[in-house]
Amino acid sequence: MALNKNPEKVPMPTQDPVVRVTNFSEVAIGYGESQALEEAARCMACKKKPCVAECPVGVDIPAFISEIKTGNFAGAYAELLKRTSLPAVCGRVCPQESQCESVCLRGRQGEPVAIGRLERFAADWALAHGTRAQAPAQGAGEGTQAKPGKGTKVAVVGSGPAGLSCAGTLADLGFSITVFEALHVPGGVLVYGIPEFRLPKAIVHQEIEGLRQKGVKVLTNVVIGKTITLDELFGREGFKAAFVGSGAGLPKFMDIPGENLNGVFSANEFLTRVNLMKAYQGDAQTPVFRGKKFAVVGGGNVAMDAARCARRLGAEVTIVYRRSAKELPARAEEVEHAHEEGVIFEFLASPTEIHGYLTPDDPRDPKNGWVVSLTCDRMALGEPDASGRRRPAPIPGGGFVLEVDSAIMALGTSPNPLIAASTPGLKTQSWGGLIADGDGLTSKPFVWAGGDAVTGAATVILAMGAGQKAAHAMAKALAGQPG
Repeated sequence: MALNKNPEKVPMPTQDPVVRVTNFSEVAIGYGESQALEEAARCMACKKKPCVAECPVGVDIPAFISEIKTGNFAGAYAELLKRTSLPAVCGRVCPQESQCESVCLRGRQGEPVAIGRLERFAADWALAHGTRAQAPAQGAGEGTQAKPGKGTKVAVVGSGPAGLSCAGTLADLGFSITVFEALHVPGGVLVYGIPEFRLPKAIVHQEIEGLRQKGVKVLTNVVIGKTITLDELFGREGFKAAFVGSGAGLPKFMDIPGENLNGVFSANEFLTRVNLMKAYQGDAQTPVFRGKKFAVVGGGNVAMDAARCARRLGAEVTIVYRRSAKELPARAEEVEHAHEEGVIFEFLASPTEIHGYLTPDDPRDPKNGWVVSLTCDRMALGEPDASGRRRPAPIPGGGFVLEVDSAIMALGTSPNPLIAASTPGLKTQSWGGLIADGDGLTSKPFVWAGGDAVTGAATVILAMGAGQKAAHAMAKALAGQPG
């Protein structure tokens, strides 16, 4: 197929904003075959492959796109599976614009190749056609000298992106893998944190089913540190190594007056109720408060997810962010979708107090203790801070009041301390992250870790890369060990 010299990407079909704000169906509809062929033809198949170097899991991007060019969609999927266990997920939620697509040579004169959209297309095509191509072990060709696992038992704690990537890689290398998930449904942040309209849960379940077909066991409702400890897994259960990919689910708050009022949620709680427990359905057993006016404090992807969920629950939503639009850390696509869906942005603003309806003379009043407003400072940007972004500082006398009946705090998360607290010898950073070396090895022998449990909240693809890298280090360390 001749090179398509169109400087712009083939547009992604999406639901109309007026329609999609009334439902939780996926916003992006995805490429059809003709659109995928047209977009794939924009790839120049660069010999130096700069996009590959920017992919945290090292997908051979020109190789899988070349398969799409010829109409070999199953071959494209097989190529993806060489490096990733979750292509349908990555194609939807990875920040390609700041990774592989950022160095695409087509981007020098127009827009880069839509790598993420093509990855999603290949994975969706394979899932729709029942194609689960058998691929070589993920990372094959990296130079690892690890011997096949020969059934050696390895435990994976957490079924989020880091854990699933590690499990898939080790399963390909012949190890006997059991994944332990604390919740009743596997998938970690993929099922509790990312909304249905961005990542349909059926896709996650299909990807996990692919791992099960490789022989990976997934046990739910097992809280490592409570149900069973890491040391007990090594002792009575006979596991030879463990990978901790338990994520970062401990929410942060601002420590301002009023955060204990009714109607104040962490983004984790709000999103878990909506995404995992289906609170948007009329018969939900764990409903969520449906206020008329929500404030979402924060500017990352989690803030966008919370705001867009609240819009779909019928609320007017205002995002309160202490920096300007230029500094928003959320993906540009998510910010654009939020704007399209009617989310209001209040930039250069920071809450100082949450006020509630208080009637001490009549505690039976149903309004008692519920949020009624948010007081905020106006901010100005000064010199850059440690993150490289300009530090916000309050403007004297610039305060204002925002009338709301609910506030969602989307300020980041840190790892849950349970595993470290129940595992002697497992060292952590002062902020709770597990201490691990470049391969993920922790302070405890034969225990590796990766993803948000080590770095704090980051992206799905970075967690997957950490899980994959740790898997190869584990395989090498276990080579020659008795099964």
